Amino acid sequence: MILTPFEWTVAKRYLLPGRGEAFIALVAGISLVAVALGVAALVVVMSVMNGFRAELLDKIVGLNGHAIVQGYGGRIDDWEQVLAQARATKGVVKASPLVEQPLLVTYEGRVQAILLRGQTAPDIAALKPKVKSGSIATVAPDAGVVGIGARLAENLGAQVGDTITVINPVGRDTPFGTVPRQVAYRIGAVFEVGVYDYDNAFVILPLADAQTLLLSGDTIGMIEVTTQDADKVSEILAPLAKAVEGRAIITDWKAMNAQLFEAIAVERVAMFVVLSLIVLVAAFNILSSLIMLVRAKTRDIAILRTMGASRRSIMKIFLAIGGTIGALGTGAGLGLGYTFLFFRQNIVQFVQLVTGQNLWDPKIRFLTELPSRSDPMDIVGIVAMALGLSFVFTLFPAFKAAGTDPVQVLRYE
Repeated sequence: MILTPFEWTVAKRYLLPGRGEAFIALVAGISLVAVALGVAALVVVMSVMNGFRAELLDKIVGLNGHAIVQGYGGRIDDWEQVLAQARATKGVVKASPLVEQPLLVTYEGRVQAILLRGQTAPDIAALKPKVKSGSIATVAPDAGVVGIGARLAENLGAQVGDTITVINPVGRDTPFGTVPRQVAYRIGAVFEVGVYDYDNAFVILPLADAQTLLLSGDTIGMIEVTTQDADKVSEILAPLAKAVEGRAIITDWKAMNAQLFEAIAVERVAMFVVLSLIVLVAAFNILSSLIMLVRAKTRDIAILRTMGASRRSIMKIFLAIGGTIGALGTGAGLGLGYTFLFFRQNIVQFVQLVTGQNLWDPKIRFLTELPSRSDPMDIVGIVAMALGLSFVFTLFPAFKAAGTDPVQVLRYE
């Protein structure tokens, strides 16, 4: 819609009403602010929800891979053959043997449940960027050194250099029953993955040391597989699933975390629908402000009609007014939303300081920080919705203004 200089001049004049029309200007300003707040809320919430899903997926996949090949009974005896088949599967980027077993750990009288992970040297070295203290390089075969999660270290009150005792309930048989196997390990590194459940439970050991501790011999529990595309993991691993049928089962990240990611998807849609109501209310405000403007300018519109202004010109003027309010509100909302996202962690900390409440408890939220990742398609959809509603709710007052009959209005002037 292209405006002539005359139409644009009149539109600018009506966008800034005179002193006697301050109430109309106030309603229009409220409409602009409401659109901005609605757009900002949608941008912030959708970006945080996308960031939450992406960060959670990155951390879960980064630690567990895209899929797990798990043997029946928790054991894969011919794991070298299965590992070779996995690595030979088209689309598989990486496959590593893995031992994982829930056990207990004690330190100075404190006891806590842990999840022992026996990994290969390259997989252990991959944790180096996540190490908070110590050196992951010290976690080597036969060194008697382990790496533990940061939350686990806090709960035990242990730090790098301390010695913890790992308890395996499956120990040696004696005339008095089974004696649990207890092995002391020195903490060589404390790491933080960023997922609370992992940081609160994981103890990392070299694969051979984990097999010795668990008395499992040369067997493993599972094989961790990473593919080229996490969203197509089922299709990529379909040939491998047929090859290991009867010996092992393949579980991908979608199945392992189905409830979590499904809940995130449902919450994301629900939040979008609820917050869209803010933009809808703002559009109603635009409608009401333009209706009042049309009523206040009825005489002016009639004079413009008698001077030669067409119905189309009058309609374009009021469409431009409503569209400008919507566009300015949308632009302000985008700026406000991205400002909030940029300082999101500072804002969360400030609100926590003022209210005394923990707004982002990692025990509940899984992640240690408020994440954010904007999807361009979401932003385009939000902008299109805000501008579209502003345009639609401008149509009625624009048609009303264009239908003004100058003869009826100016009959007694």
